[in-house]
Amino acid sequence: MKKFIQEFKEFASQGNVMDMAVGIIIGGAFTAIVSSLVSDVVMPVISLITGGIDYSAMKVTLGTGANAASINYGSFINAVITFLLVALVVFFLVKGVAKMKGITSKEEEEAPTTKTCPFCKEEVAIEATRCPHCTSELSE
Repeated sequence: MKKFIQEFKEFASQGNVMDMAVGIIIGGAFTAIVSSLVSDVVMPVISLITGGIDYSAMKVTLGTGANAASINYGSFINAVITFLLVALVVFFLVKGVAKMKGITSKEEEEAPTTKTCPFCKEEVAIEATRCPHCTSELSE
């Protein structure tokens, strides 16, 4: 049991585990903020644009009576909009952090410096006119 506790302490004290825990806590708080933004700001504006439709109250009742089951698709619409806003913000955040770190996207990668010899399939410098492996002449 002591070995298990020791291993758990080592695991929990690693830097990346602590970073992940902080990220999850901040993510939960951020999701609450975005949920409030969607339900209290975005959806009322959308409701105003669409003629006063209250999306959060939209549902299909499955039966009769006070305790009848219902499918609350308006709440689902709110959840989808919340997810899209969170995903958009995370996208911009990751893109911004990558830009600060100097990470380039695939479109911005440098031009290739090698090519493949069509005869022996070995890598050759892009400027080479002859393959150093099989000595074949290379066309440009």
